[in-house]
Amino acid sequence: MLNTSDQDGQAGHPTIYQIRVKSHLGRQWTDRFEELSITLEADGTTLLTGPVVDQAALYGILRKVRDLGLVLLAVNLVGAGPQDASDN
Repeated sequence: MLNTSDQDGQAGHPTIYQIRVKSHLGRQWTDRFEELSITLEADGTTLLTGPVVDQAALYGILRKVRDLGLVLLAVNLVGAGPQDASDN
């Protein structure tokens, strides 16, 4: 499910992830996922998108999803964050 690359996990170089959860999240969730943008999709799901510094940070976000009782639908690596662009 997780697609790791050479770019992921480099110190100080975030990778962009999209995390899809079931149902729409209300405004009260923005504080819980402050590092991620929250997009309500037409299909009734919510897409959390943003930079993740390393695998530990990703697992921390996934732990929040679990602890809040949200249904996790997908985790996708989108690509390197802006800081990685000069490394390619």
